[in-house]
Amino acid sequence: MIFQTLKRIPFWQKVLAGFALGILAGVALGESAVILKPLGDLFISAIKMLVAPLVFCAIVVSITSLGSQANLKRLSFKTLGMFMFTGTMASFIGLAIGSSFDMGGSLELATSEVRDRDIPGFAQVLLNMIPVNPFASLAEGKVLQIIVFAALVGIAINAVGEKAEPLKRTIEAGSEVMFELTRMVLKLTPIGVFGLMAWVVGEYGLSTLLPLGKFIVAIYVAALIHIIFVYGGLVKFAAGLSPVQFFRKAMPAQLVAFSTASSFGTLPASSKCTESMGVSKRYSAFVLPLGATMNMDGCGGIYPAIAAIFIAQIYGIPLDMTDYMLIAVTATVASVGTAGVPGSAMVMLTVTLGVVGLPLEGIAFIAAIDRVIDMIRTATNVTGDMMTAVVVGKSEGQFDEQQFYSDEKALNQAA
Repeated sequence: MIFQTLKRIPFWQKVLAGFALGILAGVALGESAVILKPLGDLFISAIKMLVAPLVFCAIVVSITSLGSQANLKRLSFKTLGMFMFTGTMASFIGLAIGSSFDMGGSLELATSEVRDRDIPGFAQVLLNMIPVNPFASLAEGKVLQIIVFAALVGIAINAVGEKAEPLKRTIEAGSEVMFELTRMVLKLTPIGVFGLMAWVVGEYGLSTLLPLGKFIVAIYVAALIHIIFVYGGLVKFAAGLSPVQFFRKAMPAQLVAFSTASSFGTLPASSKCTESMGVSKRYSAFVLPLGATMNMDGCGGIYPAIAAIFIAQIYGIPLDMTDYMLIAVTATVASVGTAGVPGSAMVMLTVTLGVVGLPLEGIAFIAAIDRVIDMIRTATNVTGDMMTAVVVGKSEGQFDEQQFYSDEKALNQAA
């Protein structure tokens, strides 16, 4: 009976409960709460286990999927190019907003996890992205090298064609296995958050929780700037359409995305909205599911950038321009491959923190408020999918401008 009741509780509520119970345990036990830290260490180790094979398989599958239909190749690459562009802009906005907010205040937590901050120059960073031994890169979890190698493998599989189909199917199967393993590991999140928060509060006190409000504000400000200026700007200048009309017709899907925090759950609403905007059903049926899987400006651009800066601030770790560049590149590229995974934002944050050598324990601060952040992240992602459908659809003749400027009837049907 108890287990059945627990199964019915939404996952985010379980995480929030772990967060609250961890705080209570930390207050009650004080420094003795360190005995609960292994629960958090177990969770962090399990996530680390996922990163290398998950990123490799997912990146290869994302690239090979673009070559599966020859008649959609140009449309596919144009769509992917838009995803990458807006993802890059999202990363830059996240870095700019995160750097301008003092989210950590005077709080600095001690950690032994931080690597030496003597970072190589720009040219050396680029050279380090090429894996001399890809198997060693996989074993050592060097994410940027894994991404480069996976991208090259995906491109090569597309070039070889039919002869590479067995390898393609094997990697696709591996990707599905890793997705399922990720779901299994993420079920440990409430336990991990409980152990880490109990240790942090017991060691440093309740003052560790104060910066969370500023972090939430920073995420929302960055997301709104991205939606209004980047998406609105592309609709205005790339497609030559009215941003006001776009946002008016996109509103129903945005509200569904914000309330459900699910890109896939919003697909019916976003499909109706893009049809009311004049995007052909043929293209919207292609771009919206693809966007729900790959286009994650909120999860893969804004969120990791601000979260990495937030965690660096609360641990008192300075970041330089090379760190910011690594955050932007990792968040933009890797999100394309991992966005389809449940809990992908947490996996992506782990990847980003690992690349710049920040302590993964900082995830515990953010996990409990993830639902609040996930609402605006999802609204951002869905808006980006609809914007891409309109802008790329118009450039490829998959768009009816008269329908875009039609009266309220179509909007009411989409609502």
